[in-house]
Amino acid sequence: MDRRFLIKNAGIAGVLAAGVAPAVHAQATLRWRVASSFPKSLDTIFGAVDVFAKKVSDMTGGKFVISTHAAGELMPAPAVLDGTSNGTVEMAHTAPYYFFGKDPTYALDCAIPFGLNSRQMSAWMYEGNGMKLMREFYGNVGIVNFPMGNTGAQMGGWYRKEIKSVADIKGLKFRVGGFGGKVIERIGAVPQNIPGGEIYQALEKGTIDAAEWVGPYDDLKLGFNKVAPHYYYPGWWEGGPQLSLYVNKKAYDGLSNEYKAIIEAAAAYAHTDMQAKYDYRNPAALKTLVSQGTKLHPFPNDVLLAAFKASEEVYSELNASNPAWKKIYTDYAAFRREANLWFRFTEARFDSFMQGQKL
Repeated sequence: MDRRFLIKNAGIAGVLAAGVAPAVHAQATLRWRVASSFPKSLDTIFGAVDVFAKKVSDMTGGKFVISTHAAGELMPAPAVLDGTSNGTVEMAHTAPYYFFGKDPTYALDCAIPFGLNSRQMSAWMYEGNGMKLMREFYGNVGIVNFPMGNTGAQMGGWYRKEIKSVADIKGLKFRVGGFGGKVIERIGAVPQNIPGGEIYQALEKGTIDAAEWVGPYDDLKLGFNKVAPHYYYPGWWEGGPQLSLYVNKKAYDGLSNEYKAIIEAAAAYAHTDMQAKYDYRNPAALKTLVSQGTKLHPFPNDVLLAAFKASEEVYSELNASNPAWKKIYTDYAAFRREANLWFRFTEARFDSFMQGQKL
C-alpha cells in the first residue's frame, strides 16, 4: 500500500477522531438581518421569518445567524423593498403587492384579483415560468426572490352593513390595498389605505364602512367582529397570496453555493409551514367568531361578476401600457386557464362533495 496514502488518511482520521471538522468546512459566523413587513403579533405571517432563520441556523451549525425584525423596527413596512435593494438590510419578508404603486407587476409575485389559488401559485413559481420571470423582473432592482409563505384564499372582509347586491358597493368606504382597491373602485367603492393597526379604530368610529385583512385566525386576534358584524367570503382579490423573501443580490452573490442552497431550502420549508399553520388554525378561529355573533355571508353573484369584469378590464389596460406586466401576465394568465381546467374536474368536485357530507 502507498505509504503517502496511509499518512494522509491517518491525519484525517486523527482530525475526525478529535471531533474537529476539516478546515475546508470552517467558516466564520455570518450575521444578517431580515426586515418583515408584519407585526410580531401576527405569529403566522411574521412567524415565517423565525421559522426560516431557525432552519438556516440549524443547517449551518449556527454559523449563519439571521436576526428577525418586525415592521417598524428597522424600517416601515412599505420600505422593505427599497431597503433590501439598496443594501440597508440583507433580506426582507413581505407581500409583493404592497409595491403595486411602484409597478403593478410586483403583484404577480403575490396575488391579483381572480388570480391563482395557493397550490396553483406554487406550481407556477416552482414548475412553470413564474420563478424565472419574476427573477428577471427583480434583477432590475438588485433583488433575488424566493416564495416564502401563502395564506390560502382569504376572507372578503368585515362590513358594518349587509351587501345584498352590487348596488350596495356604491360609495362604500372600504379598506383594501393594492390591486383590490383598483378593481373595487371601478364598481363604485371608495378604497381606503389604512395600516392594519388602525383598522379597528376606523371601523369603530365609522371612518370606514368595511375592511379586509386576512382570515379568521388573524382577524379574530384584531377583534374586527366587535365593530363590524358581517363577514363576507371569498376574498376574490386574494385567492392565494404568496409572501416573498427578498435577498439583496450583491449579498447573495457573495455567499457560498452551500449557503445559497440552504437559503433556498429554508425558504421552501417556511413556505409550506405558513400554509399549514393557516389551514390548521382557521377552522377553530372561524367557529369562535360565529359563536361570538359573527354573521357569515357569501358575496352576491352580481358583485363577483362585476368585480371579475372590472379586473379583466384593468389587466387589458396594463397589457397595453406596461411591457413588464404584459410579459409576465401573459404567461400567468395562460397557466391560470390551464390550471382551472384541471382543478374543475378533480379538486373542485372532490371538495364540493366532501363539504356537502355530514362528517
